[in-house]
Amino acid sequence: MGMVGGGQDAFIGAIHRLAANMDGLIELSCGALSIKPETAIASGKALFLPESRTYLTYDEMIKAEAALPAEERIDFVTIVTPNFAHFAPAMMALEHGFNVVIEKPMTFSLEEAKLLKQKVEETGLILCLTHTYSGYPMVKQAKAMVREGKLGKIRKILVEYPQGWLSKLSEREGNAQAAWRTDPTKSGKSSVMGDIGTHASHLAEYITGAKITDVCAELNTLVEGRIMDDDGAVLLKFDNGAKGVLIASQVAAGEENALKIRVYGEKGGIEWFQHDPNTLTVRWLDEPTQILRAGSNYGAHLSSFATHNCRTPGGHPEGYLEAFANIYRNFALTLGCKLDGTEPTPEMLDFPSVEDGLRGMAFIDNVVASSQSDKKWTPYVL
Repeated sequence: MGMVGGGQDAFIGAIHRLAANMDGLIELSCGALSIKPETAIASGKALFLPESRTYLTYDEMIKAEAALPAEERIDFVTIVTPNFAHFAPAMMALEHGFNVVIEKPMTFSLEEAKLLKQKVEETGLILCLTHTYSGYPMVKQAKAMVREGKLGKIRKILVEYPQGWLSKLSEREGNAQAAWRTDPTKSGKSSVMGDIGTHASHLAEYITGAKITDVCAELNTLVEGRIMDDDGAVLLKFDNGAKGVLIASQVAAGEENALKIRVYGEKGGIEWFQHDPNTLTVRWLDEPTQILRAGSNYGAHLSSFATHNCRTPGGHPEGYLEAFANIYRNFALTLGCKLDGTEPTPEMLDFPSVEDGLRGMAFIDNVVASSQSDKKWTPYVL
């Protein structure tokens, strides 16, 4: 892979590299790691990249790699820049024949997302979106149970993502991550919904297979002096008739990444909590509560989609990095099959795609429109 962004002064780039490297399927071969030339060069040296493949711009990297013989050039580009710098390198990579892995949200705007989806369809290339939480084995188990009808018809979906890291005006205190995430020229229409609300909405649709059709939203800016929203709540309607509630906040003081989802059907409900990711709680209407645990030795109790993404026996915790790595591994296995002319398994194909990216951008747009509207419900428009 070739990486755009993610140099020594970045946060998420190192996470991507750890995840991509975990299964030995992917090699970082080149990079345009920073817009600062000195940082790009220093980062390349630190990562043992050849000087000739440590580029100063993504434009230079993509063109140079495309000119290499097929057996030498990279197979895909991974983009780990802030939101406003996603679209251009992704589009250029696709235009030059490279598959793409990209941080969420997929683009800065819905219009850009539509163009990327069109380009993916035109080229037949693969775009993978790193919605990390869909990589957890017990999230995949929850999805399998819903798909198999074990909970019956789904009625209610509750998902919440409280964080507390923006409880102060950190963007004016030298916090670079806070600065760009609360800047509308860099993050897009919404801070809280773009950064974490999209994770929550994706998780709701991923587990249930249902699609949001209508939203009723309120966005708030609760820290004085901040220019973007940092808190919000959304009522949801889904195409299967289910009703939902989504809460996202970056000013829930003291919270870390307390993402939680509960899904209720006619026969029972499931609960998954990111702080205890190896556990899936299943509450039955007429039976005792069941606790399911992740682990490669629990194959008789878990779906193939869950066990495919477990690396260790039960009791050996697998967390955020492993979930992130599952997305990279499934993408790499799928890409490997494409390059070999073989058929990937359904388990390999289970990673977020350009369609998820498009729906994520639509979620942001529709929530912002609803929050600004006097109407109770806003139809979910793609």
